Amino acid sequence: MPILQVKAKPNSRVSALTPQDDGTWLAQLKSPPVDGKANAELIELVARRFGCAKSAVVIKTGAGSKLKRVIVPD
Repeated sequence: MPILQVKAKPNSRVSALTPQDDGTWLAQLKSPPVDGKANAELIELVARRFGCAKSAVVIKTGAGSKLKRVIVPD
């Protein structure tokens, strides 16, 4: 199972998940980082991007931080 390094930017104007040159991903999230709303949007974005179920995507570390490690199923 691949692990993505994701840098989250909550309160963005657009909702997008884009790969960066250094191998990490930038997640621009419309949701605020309140009550797990931004994390829920991140899981939805990752699931849509990689074509898997939302329930299969797990934020392994960094749930309360801007830098996150996200597990994506194969």
